[in-house]
Amino acid sequence: MTESAEEFIDVAQLRVGHYVYMDLGWISHPFPLNSFKIRTRDQIETIRTLGLDRIRYSPQRSDPAPAEPSPAAADSQAPAGRPCAAREPRDTHRELVAEQQASLRKCERLFGEASRAFRQIAESAHARPEDAREGALALVEGMSDKITGEGESCIRLLSEKVGERASLHAINVTVISLLLGRACGLDEAAMRDLGVGALLHDLGQFDLPDRVRYCDDGLSAAEQQTYREHVRYGVEAGKRMKLPKGALLVIGQHHESADGNGYPLRIGSDHMSPAARIVSLVDRYDSLCNPSNPAQALTPYEAMSHLFVQRKQCFDATVLATFVRMMGVYPPGSVIQLSDERYALVVSVNATRPLKPRVIIHDESVPRQNARVVDLGDEPGLGIRRSLRPLQLPKATFDYLSPRQRMCYFFEHGRSFGEEGTV
Repeated sequence: MTESAEEFIDVAQLRVGHYVYMDLGWISHPFPLNSFKIRTRDQIETIRTLGLDRIRYSPQRSDPAPAEPSPAAADSQAPAGRPCAAREPRDTHRELVAEQQASLRKCERLFGEASRAFRQIAESAHARPEDAREGALALVEGMSDKITGEGESCIRLLSEKVGERASLHAINVTVISLLLGRACGLDEAAMRDLGVGALLHDLGQFDLPDRVRYCDDGLSAAEQQTYREHVRYGVEAGKRMKLPKGALLVIGQHHESADGNGYPLRIGSDHMSPAARIVSLVDRYDSLCNPSNPAQALTPYEAMSHLFVQRKQCFDATVLATFVRMMGVYPPGSVIQLSDERYALVVSVNATRPLKPRVIIHDESVPRQNARVVDLGDEPGLGIRRSLRPLQLPKATFDYLSPRQRMCYFFEHGRSFGEEGTV
């Protein structure tokens, strides 16, 4: 294609089927690739929130659909800068909030049950290894059922009160790994091995001294080497439990790297199992968001950017691209500023619509306890302007949105959002 000044199109004229080039830095737009064919109207609406008048495109690679009426016309009566749907009646709003809160409690209850089950598995791994194996298989089967049931699965941010560090990390990695495994097209047997391996990937840490159980920057070289022994301890425990080979590979390879600079064997991506490639990425992401020292935590947005920009050579390219598409550039827990200048907290991402997360918006006219989740997919003129660190928020907004210091995730079904809801 000739890169000429004539090959531009007004953003207002974009249609599904246009092949466009995002001539912006990766962190300046929410798309996983800098060039792509527009597949949905959501992508068009997101481009329109970026402040561009024209965009470069390829006529040869485009097959635009017939022009459609702009959804902006339907919002022409909305207040300037606030392209939101009409406010629902008070009783309807109250019912939605009640449903959202009930669904959140349900997600937190399920997360708590999974955390307790994991602790029992870890505690019985040495004394009753076969019981621990059966417990792990049952827990993973139950979690898998939640993403293979009817409806679309979402990743839901929970409150900080659920779980403690060891179980929180194990459940987070399992939840996200299972969703990513499904997005990568793993079959049922591979999903089972993925789930069990993700759940038990750090099982060997329980055999380490408390001082080195978590790999912090303060560890000496000798202590770091002791920490790395948790991989061997985990594989040995998994063998005593008679885990499937695929799960053992995940435990043994979850600290390996696609570029061959991981440990313990320094193998590259070609020698890692597909499930291990997934867990190595998810484990790193969650460790960036939930380090043992909270002062070192990255926001979900920062963690995603770090993995994609600075560490992409460490991970399988296809798995990383699928992860970005699934989680969105603004994963649950991200603090954002919307295109109308308001602040919001991302609380849920639908794996099939990552550019339109569900958010809680700071609205002084609505008490915090009555705030409801807004699906940006239902707000065609409203997009995300930028991500922020929590401390950049005004105090009143910080208190209202209550950004999490620890990120806890669980499943919810997209179809249930409008029926059961979450907040």
